[in-house]
Amino acid sequence: MDGRTRDYLRGRFGDHYRRVEVPTPPAANEREWGYITWSEGGTTMVRHHSHLDLVGGGDLEDFLAGERPRHVYFSAGRYDDPGASSMGGKGWRGSDLVFDLDADHLPGVDPEEDSYADMLAVCKDALLRLLDLLENDFAFDDMTVVFSGGRGYHVHVRDPGVLELSRAARREIVDYVLGEDVAFEDIVTTEAVAGSAGRKSPAQKRSLPDGGWAGRTRERLTAFLDELLAMDEADALERLQEFEGIGQGKAQAALNAAQNNREQIEAGNVDVHPAVHSIAKHLFGEVLEAGSAPIDEPVTTDINRLIRLPGSLHGGSGLEVTHIDRDAVEEFDPLVDAVPETFVGEEITVYAREEVTVELRGESFRLTEGVASVPEYVGVFAMARGHATKAGE
Repeated sequence: MDGRTRDYLRGRFGDHYRRVEVPTPPAANEREWGYITWSEGGTTMVRHHSHLDLVGGGDLEDFLAGERPRHVYFSAGRYDDPGASSMGGKGWRGSDLVFDLDADHLPGVDPEEDSYADMLAVCKDALLRLLDLLENDFAFDDMTVVFSGGRGYHVHVRDPGVLELSRAARREIVDYVLGEDVAFEDIVTTEAVAGSAGRKSPAQKRSLPDGGWAGRTRERLTAFLDELLAMDEADALERLQEFEGIGQGKAQAALNAAQNNREQIEAGNVDVHPAVHSIAKHLFGEVLEAGSAPIDEPVTTDINRLIRLPGSLHGGSGLEVTHIDRDAVEEFDPLVDAVPETFVGEEITVYAREEVTVELRGESFRLTEGVASVPEYVGVFAMARGHATKAGE
């Protein structure tokens, strides 16, 4: 990025911060603060500041309008002395539990082939899966959902019970959310039941309890068997034999069980017949793949992580790091809702270094190599992402 472009963006970031209010996170004075400047290299991080160090006698908006940083961060960790120059000297009190989803790291996403809009759409789907896990499996209540302004989404969990979790405990949560090291045997409960005449020991019944990965598998099994019963018998038997290890005999037995033992299967009993148990085990793998969330593991396990400040601007896109109300997540469109109003209403001239298409505010703008006049929010986005530079007026 050349000097004219950096100066323009820095100036307009300052204009933005002079017209908005940027809220501080809870316990702001217990957190470390940091920011990246508009230096030539673009990676100069200033950190180890307390909130008081950062703002002095003013407020956060005064600092942001004056310094006009490229990126702004605060720590997930809370400390006795957040401005200490070493992590060991800060005196750790606890940390928010933070989850990060990056669009270009998701399975099936190719940053070289997929558009920015398409990648963010895939990331939204992953976010919804993550929220389902956090709300229904962990019953977390105090959560903040944020569009990162760049490649994806953050979720901050601040339930009191998570603050003092160790890195190892956070790793266990990560494994659960990723669906790693979760085996079918781990989700099945076994209980003794009365045995038949002549049996010396009680029989065992394996079940899928309600809730969690077991509950999801149980729901999928019930739905799958309903699909079978809606088919012609020949088609149902053929579908069942697509599973490894299930031949004609087991397929017929599974279909009979679906017809005759519906209530037991709905209650989670997978021992009505060995074939039903086999099908449930196969479906469990599909449930894990469809329901897990591909979070960035190091972010969640790092108790000292710096994370983007909601309400700040992302220096790599010019979009706002946006807090999203939980009931608005499904309707949120980052390429519309995160475009700062500061950059709407004016045209600027940029030099496009390459042909690029920018999709913002529901419109598509195609820039060819050379000088072009575009809406300012398009120009800011293209310049921040390195596709264009500021042209002389």
